[in-house]
Amino acid sequence: MSMPSPLAIIPFIALLSMIATGPLLYAHFWHRFYRYISVGLGATVVIYYAILGDMVPPICSMVEYIQFILLIGALYMVAGNVLIKLGCTPKPVNNIAILWSGAVLANLIGTTGASMLLIRPYMQLNRKRLQPYHIVFFIFIVSNVGGALTPMADPPLFLGFLKGIPFFWTLKNNLLPWLLALTLLSMLFYWFDEKNKKKKIKPSNKQPSIHIAGKRYGVLFLLIVAILFLDPNQIMWLPSIPFHGHKLSFVRELILLLIIIAVYIKRDKKILAANKFSFEPLSEVVFVFMGIFATMTPAITLIGKLAEEKSAWINPSTLYWGTGILSSFLDNAPTFLNFLAAGMSAKGLSIAQIAEVVAYSQNYINPLRATSIAAVFFGAMTYIGNGPNFMVRAIAEEQGVKMPSFFGYMARFSLLYLLPIVSIVWLVFIFANIGV
Repeated sequence: MSMPSPLAIIPFIALLSMIATGPLLYAHFWHRFYRYISVGLGATVVIYYAILGDMVPPICSMVEYIQFILLIGALYMVAGNVLIKLGCTPKPVNNIAILWSGAVLANLIGTTGASMLLIRPYMQLNRKRLQPYHIVFFIFIVSNVGGALTPMADPPLFLGFLKGIPFFWTLKNNLLPWLLALTLLSMLFYWFDEKNKKKKIKPSNKQPSIHIAGKRYGVLFLLIVAILFLDPNQIMWLPSIPFHGHKLSFVRELILLLIIIAVYIKRDKKILAANKFSFEPLSEVVFVFMGIFATMTPAITLIGKLAEEKSAWINPSTLYWGTGILSSFLDNAPTFLNFLAAGMSAKGLSIAQIAEVVAYSQNYINPLRATSIAAVFFGAMTYIGNGPNFMVRAIAEEQGVKMPSFFGYMARFSLLYLLPIVSIVWLVFIFANIGV
């Protein structure tokens, strides 16, 4: 595989800069042309690799993008056909209960599935007092931090499971950091929500209730989760496309595509209307992440090479902050795999050997916990840190919530509130090595 020039990351930096500044400084231009900009910058990187004569990295990125967008699309379509009405008072305690429910649910149907299922009823419940912080803390808790306990919750944990990390390893070793982070986030949310005087909350004597329409579509969430395990690298008899020593999956992707088509054909128009469903949020994610997946390829390759060369610097703290910072801006799945490989390499182990991955998970718990927690928690640091973030923001904006800009999100929320919390998690569980 050819090593790209450091200059090859310029399109990625340019795209990130435009995602950050476009909606704020030149909104009309950005909203009109972001599709062309994203595709154009991505094509620049693909052409660069073609000139190098090495099309393996961009093709692998393209495959990962297709897998990502089909999963996002299937979950978005299914969630749009499920209508949840929450019959309770939108007071802080009830909102926190919803957020914690989403955090637990994220470990069963993924952060994307939980986010798509709950964001609309959560906004509907708070419609008379809805503020940007409601959406931001939803992104923090449901779309990211909540999904740290099972391989189904977030792509990096799922890839780790496929590489050989035992299924229940994350539940056993990430539970205490998960509880601490969610408790601190809930305390902050309570403070925000208690101060919200936009609409006085009228007390109600009614018992809390949940009404769900479109329950038959709910089964598809479990089906989609089950489909994720159809990996030809683990199930040897599963058909695949051989490509440079890898088995590229297509059965799983075809099933996801069929689910999207079937749900679209059988869609419930009344439920879609009640959910204020449209394809615009999905369209934005499709085009923006097309550019991100294409342009980040040189950055991921260079980071992996640097991690190999600087293995002497590898320790739980550098794994935590390295994985975390890069997962804030790059796809957290390949970032996690690169730092997992670096952590194992520092111990003389290979990520390519399942037995050695199992041994690493048993004998080097703190380094692996540092990598896995950071890949999940830091995804909430930016809108592009994790797929659901961008989708949730797009849905909120479409329904009239004035969300902070890319930099505004970081300056007003993630750097101010989330960063101290992930720092406390590092200090308690990684640096002090408590709970291992």
